[in-house]
Amino acid sequence: MARYRLTLEYDGGGFRGWQRQQDGIVTVQGVLEDALARLCGHSVTVLGAGRTDAGVHATGQVAHFDTTRPREPWVILRAVNVMTPELLTVLAVEEVDDRFHARYSAVYREYFYRVLAGRSSAPALDRRRVWHHPRPLDVERMRLAASALLGRHNFSAFRASFCQAKDPVRTLSRMEVEAVGGEIHIRVGADGFLQHMVRNIVGTLSVIGRAEWSPSMMEQILRSEDRTKAGPTVPPWGLYLERVLYGEGVG
Repeated sequence: MARYRLTLEYDGGGFRGWQRQQDGIVTVQGVLEDALARLCGHSVTVLGAGRTDAGVHATGQVAHFDTTRPREPWVILRAVNVMTPELLTVLAVEEVDDRFHARYSAVYREYFYRVLAGRSSAPALDRRRVWHHPRPLDVERMRLAASALLGRHNFSAFRASFCQAKDPVRTLSRMEVEAVGGEIHIRVGADGFLQHMVRNIVGTLSVIGRAEWSPSMMEQILRSEDRTKAGPTVPPWGLYLERVLYGEGVG
């Protein structure tokens, strides 16, 4: 039995999320498993570092699979890229030992969110790759509020109501807000994320950026552990899974 690690990028607009579903619904896991089953000659299970929602993109998703029919990594890369939609690309393939697990071995994940703020008209080319916010947002207010989230906290105020994670405590080690051209870029890095956590943080920052709430509200919302106190859930298409890191000696 051989295990392989895949590094992937994909346009989430073409998939109904990561997780395989029934009835022919197109998902990232589904198309990868179908392609690898054809290549390997047996059913294959692909496990990802992050189960991205429908519409969420990735530039650095990591996954792994096992096969009883080993191939050279370059053969797997070329074959899968031929057999999967153009909206998904395998960037790298490497053989790893069976200690590596794309999800459970990960020690850090980083997401990136793009906001096009202050422009009255929506973008044509990036319509499903950036969140269009027609009103201006104050980056300094957002940056000040975001700093309250750094460290180890209970993030229940920013989890989806249907999130199934047993433990809502996470450690955020990166929380950045910056103006880049006509966009606002938000990067969040942590040891793990709750469902919709980044999208709910961005939604809260947008309310603060519009000066409807003060930056100090962020700490109060965090401490409340109450989802109803935080801002709205922003659309998935501005969100990208950008990076996944692993501990020494694993992957």
